[in-house]
Amino acid sequence: MTVLCHTDQLEPGQAKGFEVNGIKLVLINHRDEFFLYHNSCPHRSIPLEWMPDQFLDYEKQYIQCATHGALFRIDDGVCVAGPCVEDRLDAVPFEIINGEVVIDLPKQPDVIAIGQV
Repeated sequence: MTVLCHTDQLEPGQAKGFEVNGIKLVLINHRDEFFLYHNSCPHRSIPLEWMPDQFLDYEKQYIQCATHGALFRIDDGVCVAGPCVEDRLDAVPFEIINGEVVIDLPKQPDVIAIGQV
């Protein structure tokens, strides 16, 4: 189990990026409800933000891909505008325990290059 942060560290309308076991994540507080997704645009498989923790559109109503402007609903990760309409962000299961956002992600396997032993 990994603690990402305490819920009071993320105000409503804020998002924060994390990396756990080599996996990039984005946590969003939307109207005091929390949502956690893999930080990867389904269109290009690249991180959503261009500056740290800048995941939301100007009005803080959607998650926005900084590369091509795709907009994703915060509550279910579905793309509603852009080149990947109806694709969705991959949700990550989490729990809130004693005010802490806790996840249990598997460790990424080590990658061995061909020819290495």
